[in-house]
Amino acid sequence: MIQRAGRLGGPVPKFNDYHVWKAMQSLDEQAPVGRKRLSQELGIGEGSTRTILSQLQDHGLITIGKSGIVLTDRGSDFKATYHMDVAPVSISDLTIGDKDCAVRVPRRAKDVRFGCEERDAAIKSGATGATTLICKDGSLIFPGSDYPVEEDLSSKVRSLFTLKNDDVVIIGTGPTSEIAEVGAVTAGLAIMGGMQFNRDLKDILTPRNSGNELISLAFAVHDLVGGLPVCAKSRDNLGIRIENGAVIDNAYDGPVLEEVMNAGTTIRKITTSGPYKGIRVIVTPIELDNRIIAVIGVVDIRSMAGINNLIRLRSDDNE
Repeated sequence: MIQRAGRLGGPVPKFNDYHVWKAMQSLDEQAPVGRKRLSQELGIGEGSTRTILSQLQDHGLITIGKSGIVLTDRGSDFKATYHMDVAPVSISDLTIGDKDCAVRVPRRAKDVRFGCEERDAAIKSGATGATTLICKDGSLIFPGSDYPVEEDLSSKVRSLFTLKNDDVVIIGTGPTSEIAEVGAVTAGLAIMGGMQFNRDLKDILTPRNSGNELISLAFAVHDLVGGLPVCAKSRDNLGIRIENGAVIDNAYDGPVLEEVMNAGTTIRKITTSGPYKGIRVIVTPIELDNRIIAVIGVVDIRSMAGINNLIRLRSDDNE
C-alpha cells in the first residue's frame, strides 16, 4: 500500500529512480527479459514493474514482445546517459552499516558540494548513509577538502574502479547489500539530477497512465480538499482510491468515474452503489487534445457528519 510518512504531502512511491535505472541495466545485460523475472530482480511488485515498463515504453525506450522486453536504440542511449560503475565493497572503518556498495559516477565532481546532499539522498531511499569522494589531481579526497584520503581506503577504491580526474565515488551503506546498492545508486542519480525523460504535458498524463503521475495528482487534490477521499482513473486502466493519506485500492472501477469518462463533463451526484453509496461526490474529466484521458473525483464524507459540504451539487442551487 502506498502511504505517506507522518504528514499530508507527496506520496511515498513503491519505486524510485533506482528501480528505473536498475530495470534498464537488467534489460541491457539480459534482454529479452520477462516482466515477472524483472520484478524479482528489482525487488518490487509486478504492478510497480508494470508501471515502470509503461513509462519506458511510452518514451520509446523499450519494446515489449512475446519473447520479452528489449531496450530500443533510444533506450540504450538513454541508459548511457546515466552510466555508473557499481561494485560491492567492505569499508567498515569508514561506513556505519553492515554492508557497503560503491559506485563511480564519471566526471561529476563539479556537481558535488560537501557530500551531505548525497548522504541525504541515500538515507531517503532507505539506506543507512553514504560517503562521497572525488578524484582530484589523481588523488581521492573528501568534498570541500584538499586532503587525500588514507592510502588503505584509496587503494581499496582504486581496486574497484579505474578512476579519472573529476570522477565521483559514492559508498552507500545499509543492513543488506541490496539496500546499500540502492543508497549508492540513488545518491549517484541525485548528482545527475535524477532520471529525466524530458516529458511535456502530453507525456505526463496519457490514456494508459496508471503510475506515479496520476497518483501524485490525486494526492495533491486530496491535500487541497482537506483529506477527503479522492478517486482517479485513466481511460485505459483501473483506478485508485485514496483515504487518510494512503492509496487503499489500486484497482478501483467506480461507477461515477466511468460515467464521467463517457459523458466528458463534470458530474455532481449522490452515489447509488459502491463503497461510497449514499454519499455526495464530484467527478471531473481531464482533457488533452480534445480527448478525455482521465477522471478525478472527491467524496464528500463530511455530509455524513452533518457538516456543510465543500462540494455543491447542481440540485443545491435550487434549494
